[in-house]
Amino acid sequence: MSKFIDTNTLGKLGTLTQTEADAAPFGIVKVDNNGKILLYNKYESELANVPIQTAVGKNFFTEVAICTNNRIFYGRFKEGMINGDLDIAFNYVFTYKMKPTNVVIHLYHDKSSDSNWIFVKLR
Repeated sequence: MSKFIDTNTLGKLGTLTQTEADAAPFGIVKVDNNGKILLYNKYESELANVPIQTAVGKNFFTEVAICTNNRIFYGRFKEGMINGDLDIAFNYVFTYKMKPTNVVIHLYHDKSSDSNWIFVKLR
């Protein structure tokens, strides 16, 4: 599974602004260790049909993208949190509040800024 996030983007996650995130050609969601959304970009908002202001502050797995609250997606996130090593990419199909949508997911923990990221790209 190829990871589609370039090292330049990964290197600036600690200072990534909403404007920079909105300019990205893929979904960017920053979550805390429990899955609460701290940043939600325009691409992801349009893909999921969830307004940015509605998503921020809610739990990604249980309130916004409920179809991810399973072993395949949330389980991998939790496992990465426990192990202190989250950097995994996998194919997934979003089904919540939308027609089935094939995507590539990249879950990532940025050690330098101690932040968690969910990247989404259509495939």
